Amino acid sequence: MANSKSKKFLFFLNGKMDYALIIITLLLLSTGLIMLLSASAPTSLSESGNSYKYVVKQGIMAFGGLCAMIVLSKIDYRIYRRFKWIIYVGLIFLLVLVGFVGTNAGGARRWINILGFSFQPSEFAKVGFIIFYAAILSDMKEKNKIKKLVPGFLFPLLFLIPIVISIYILQNHFSATFIITAITCVQMFVAGSCFRYFLGTGALGVTGLLGLLLKKSTESSGDESFRFSRIQTWLNIDSASLTGEGWQINQSLYAIGSGGLFGVGLGNSKQKYLYLPEPQNDFIFAVLAEELGFLGCIFVITLFMIFIWRGIVISIKAEDNFGTLIAIGITTMIGLQALINIAVVTNTIPVTGMPLPFFSYGGSAMLADLIAVRNFT
Repeated sequence: MANSKSKKFLFFLNGKMDYALIIITLLLLSTGLIMLLSASAPTSLSESGNSYKYVVKQGIMAFGGLCAMIVLSKIDYRIYRRFKWIIYVGLIFLLVLVGFVGTNAGGARRWINILGFSFQPSEFAKVGFIIFYAAILSDMKEKNKIKKLVPGFLFPLLFLIPIVISIYILQNHFSATFIITAITCVQMFVAGSCFRYFLGTGALGVTGLLGLLLKKSTESSGDESFRFSRIQTWLNIDSASLTGEGWQINQSLYAIGSGGLFGVGLGNSKQKYLYLPEPQNDFIFAVLAEELGFLGCIFVITLFMIFIWRGIVISIKAEDNFGTLIAIGITTMIGLQALINIAVVTNTIPVTGMPLPFFSYGGSAMLADLIAVRNFT
């Protein structure tokens, strides 16, 4: 009896890992660092006189993330379920705080500076909310309430309201709000929420979005006017101004088109030389396409597809509902961000700020992604 109790409350484990997923993650990470070195060098040199500034910072965060993975590999993920409300309240407080005291950059407050270091709370919030929703949905499923409208559908959605206020309204961060909302819906669906409720909510959401776009089409200014202009640019890419809204996406398409089948060679991109804005961030895939060509793109996309496949396998084999929902949430987070980033870079959807996991520059995103991966391997 004593031994069973000690196992029940054991914090540190020596459980098996999914080595296939670990290998894929390391391949994505190493490929991402190589591409970041190539893509960021001209911008880094122009800004600071040091070609290696971005990749060195990213490398440090990657090392920190790998160390965190080792530590987290010994912690029983089930312990997080006990602290779900502390996680939720703490994240909401941090997100609201950054909306008021965070650093302003590009018209949005998304970063907090502490002792000379800056981090983006919304990146860690994605992982935190995955854990929180996995916990409350598991509770409802175990109590046979997940199929009901109020406790199983509307109740979880109510927790999204503070998220929308803190991230979208206070921080003006649409992409993070969308990702968290999408992850929540996937987790609810996998947990067993009734599908017809999703159809009704989706219809209302599409109606509201169309109404918003119609309203913005008659406005010439406002907080959301830049988003509507991005949609217009996407719909009229051939006639978009090459020096205005259409500059970034056109430079991205030039880079992709120049790559051909085999690419121009690693390090030989021309668009990264201050033609393509922010090549080290959201549009790093365009530099990859130019330098490594179509085959390089297929290689990276295949890695992400294998990552998603292994994530689904892990979620199916999980020991409990909580583990299943964490695994499917993290798989959705990585996979959806990769899908949206590549779709933006190729002009499949309108431009929005979405990093490419393990590739785009951003220490907070890198650390959060690595921590997330280890929490379900």
